[in-house]
Amino acid sequence: MTITAKVIAHSRAEGVPDLITLQLRYPRFIHSEFMTHRVFSRNASSSRAIPIERMIQDVIDDPAMPVAWGSNKPGMQAGEECRELVDVPEVNSFGEPFDQTLTRELAWCSARNRAVEVASAFAKAGYHKQIVNRLLEPFAHISVVVTATEWDNFFALRCHPDADPTMRALAEAIRDAIAKSNPHRVPNHLPYVTLKESFADVGNMPGKEVWAKWAMISAARCARVSYLNHDGTDPDIEKDLALAKRLLEARHMSPFEHQGMAIKDRNIRSANFVGWAQHRVLLESNPDMMVTK
Repeated sequence: MTITAKVIAHSRAEGVPDLITLQLRYPRFIHSEFMTHRVFSRNASSSRAIPIERMIQDVIDDPAMPVAWGSNKPGMQAGEECRELVDVPEVNSFGEPFDQTLTRELAWCSARNRAVEVASAFAKAGYHKQIVNRLLEPFAHISVVVTATEWDNFFALRCHPDADPTMRALAEAIRDAIAKSNPHRVPNHLPYVTLKESFADVGNMPGKEVWAKWAMISAARCARVSYLNHDGTDPDIEKDLALAKRLLEARHMSPFEHQGMAIKDRNIRSANFVGWAQHRVLLESNPDMMVTK
């Protein structure tokens, strides 16, 4: 089971909170809890887009599991660690039912194996991945890009001993990644865009056009939660711009929430950002800022 947090962009400007973007990987079964934090801008990998074979291999190679196995008791918080064996109903080769006694981890993987068997059967019958992969989600991970200027409330709630242990492990990984990150003093926040890329246009076009172009490219890369293409190849700027245009035309606006321009006034809020003008807000108020070619 994997929980990782990597800072993708950490921007600092005078007089305002840092604007920070991270790429995360964590068990999908805690995603609904992560989504409750409204100061976050987020994009996530969709099981509707992942090929069935790849999803199955991922849950086989790296099944999502709880980080703690608390015992049952009243209330939301579990009791002390439980190590009891689990009697899992099975059927032998003669079709006779019996109980197989397994460790908690093996019992969890037994449930995973059954989900894989049924998912494979649905796939063989010709069902689309948006249906088949739903059966695998309890055992799958999710990749998420998240951007925010405000983190204290999240850490206070999710690093607390009363938090779900798996959620707490994610919050602590995010907190540690931010603590180790070295911010860049820059006026613009462009996740998944390298300084070399954006600086290549400086002097060749007006500053606003440089921002508009690379903010669109950043949005496309945030949409796929990766600097690279889905097949692992290096990005293509023209294809990134075309993807950003398609997202805008379809009104898929969340990928445009990760980019920001420093306002240098912590009293100004732009959507969920403090002290930074959010790209989505800028686009919706001034569509001429969009650059697609």
